[in-house]
This record gives sequence, structure tokens and C-alpha cells, in this order.
Amino acid sequence: MISKHLLQEVYVWVWLPDATEPVVAGLLSRQGGTLVFNYGKSYLERSNAIAIYEPELPLRSGVLPLLNDLSMPNSIRDASPDAWGRRVLLYCSRNGDPAELDELTCLLESGSDRIGALDFQLSPTEYIPRLGNHASLEELMEAADRLQEGLPISKALGHALQHGTSIGGARTKVMIEAGDKKYIAKFSSSTDMYNVVKAEYIAMRLAGLAGIEAATVKLEKVMGKDVLLVERFDRVKVEDGWRRKSMVSALTILGLGEMQARYASYEDLAEIVRSRFTDAVKTLRELFRRIVFNILCGNTDDHARNHAAFWNGNYLTLTPAYDICPQSRTGNEASQAMLIVGQNRMSQLSVCLDAARKFQMSNDEAQEVIEQLQHGINENWEMVCDEAKLTAIDRQLLMGRQFLNPSISW
Repeated sequence: MISKHLLQEVYVWVWLPDATEPVVAGLLSRQGGTLVFNYGKSYLERSNAIAIYEPELPLRSGVLPLLNDLSMPNSIRDASPDAWGRRVLLYCSRNGDPAELDELTCLLESGSDRIGALDFQLSPTEYIPRLGNHASLEELMEAADRLQEGLPISKALGHALQHGTSIGGARTKVMIEAGDKKYIAKFSSSTDMYNVVKAEYIAMRLAGLAGIEAATVKLEKVMGKDVLLVERFDRVKVEDGWRRKSMVSALTILGLGEMQARYASYEDLAEIVRSRFTDAVKTLRELFRRIVFNILCGNTDDHARNHAAFWNGNYLTLTPAYDICPQSRTGNEASQAMLIVGQNRMSQLSVCLDAARKFQMSNDEAQEVIEQLQHGINENWEMVCDEAKLTAIDRQLLMGRQFLNPSISW
């Protein structure tokens, strides 16, 4: 790590809309047991400056107060690594001491090509990106496998893995670049009870075919193992480099901290969509379709960090759907990670019907959406399973258990 002592501050850099190079936005500093942010004077004086996210971090001078008893600004926490990234950072640290892996260190030592349009530096004047070595997907997979098993890896491959530590989520993944596209590569795990990689590919493909705006996915075979490639939608290749699109999670939009995530509600999110999103009516219907599809495919991991929106400084725009992954299921009853309507989070289509009016839809319109999505799954099931080369046994395991489980019946 950089020091045996906890860092006290880091500078926050941001890619403004249409820019291919970042500018320093301000300082994130330790204040007791919290991290607080204030914009730099030079940033506030820029004619094209935008808030990192408003209302949380409005464009004004001085230290900005934290909202809702947060320990750090949520819109900055969105750019921090989660379980897998922190595991890699801990492995790559000099002494492997979890006590030194505080939030500022995680921000500063994780890869620079993180989700969204932020990065972090020790300097307010010189931007030095932390880039990964040019390791192959095969090498990265082998390194990830060895790390999961607690085996040593080379310093070079450790550095390459570290490049992908800024991606959220708990599962093993890395970032790769291929021409004018960037991808998040997700690997299988030795602890998987079923083919999770293929299941996510199938769910994402079926979502897109059923009319949901979903991230583009590809399935590859590397060293005899399945790898899911998810095309990044927060990057745009242009002649002079890459543009980065600012993003915030639904957790940030709802103003909730990590410990409050269980209170996240689609109903509350719909209320915010009506006032702060572009094309509110279309967005509400798209969000409703995603809730229904998650229930239809058995994705109960639809927590508030698995929804996000682009931020342009004035309005929010829903990103393509991502991380639609059917979850293991043993009993009949299941519940979604987010509340759907009121205090009800049960994975049942009848609950979606009860919530329809919150999404400016009539009961008949909601029923039509449910029927269309069910039809989309049934109509494309065999074709997408063929694409994934899913075995007959795995098809039987997924259909009727994760996909279209009878318990969701309305």
C-alpha cells in the first residue's frame, strides 16, 4: 500500500461531457469517521462544470454536508470497488492487512478505468492513470483462479488484475479492450452450483429479445471455461480517445447508504423518475418491464446498485439493464432485493400488477407487458439456449426453476 498510515485525502478527477481527458473537480478528505467533499475553486469557475451528482454534491464552495447519515458521498462511493475488487487489492497489498484497506486507499489503488466518469489521484495538477498490463484473457483467468484458491500469482498478473478492481460486484471479473469496444469479462467460479455464466448470458439475451434495453453480451470459451463478455455502455470511442459517461446507482438516486439498502424501493425510484429523468413516461414503463422480467427469470439480486442512470448535470437517463442473473432457488417462495410496492417485495406477478399505477400504467397495460415478456422468453428460449450450447440437463434445471417458476403465477 502507499503508506502504513491511513490516507487523509485524495483528489477527485472527472471527465466532463464529451471530454477525453479529465480535470480535477475537488478534494475528498477525512473528517473524523467520515469522508467529505468540496469542489476546487478552479472547477467551480469552469463554464462547463457539472455537479458530480445533484442534489448530493451541488456546485458550490465549501465542504458539502453528507446526506442521511452517510459516511461518504454516495455518488463517489459508486466508483469504489466492491467485494471482488477489495479482495484483489488486499492480495496485492504489501502486508495484506485489511485495516489499511480503507475507502480512500481503495479509491486510490483500484484501476483508473472504473465505472462512470470519476477517478482519484494524490495530485491536484497531474493526472497519472493506473493502467493494467497487457495480459491475455487466458492469463487473467488463470490469475483469478489462483487468487480464489489462495495460490500465489506473479507481480505482473497481480497488477493486471488490479486494473479491474474498480468494477462493482462480488463475482470474479476483469476489464478488457477490443478495438472500439470495452468489455467486462465475468468468469465462472469453482463454487457455482450451476452454470452461472451461461445463465446470465441467457437472461441478458432474452431480456433484449423481449424488448428490454439491455447491455450487449457475448459468450466466449477460454481455457475450456465459459466467459461472459458484457459490453460497457459508459464508454464511447472517438478519434482522440475515450469519452466517459457519468453514472450514479439507484442507491445514490434514492439517497440511501449501504446499511439502508434493504429499504430501497421501486416505488420510491418511480417517484424520482417522474421528476428527474428524461422521458419519464417511457422510463417508468421500462423500469416496470425490468421488474417483471427479473421475476420471470428468477433474478432476485436486483439490489439498488444493480440499477443505474447516466447523469448529464441536469437530468438522469436510465442506463441499459445489466447484471440480470438468475439466482439459485430451492423453495417455492422468493423475494426481490428491492421493495416493489409498499412493503411488499415478493417475487410474484400479482405484486407487479398492484404496483402498475405507480408506473403510470393501467392494470390491462401491465397484464399485456407481463404476457409479452412471458411470450418473449418462451419464443426465444431454445434459440438462446442453443447459442449458449446449454445442455439438455441444464435447460431442465433453469426452466421452471429460475425461469418461469410456477410460484410467480399471478
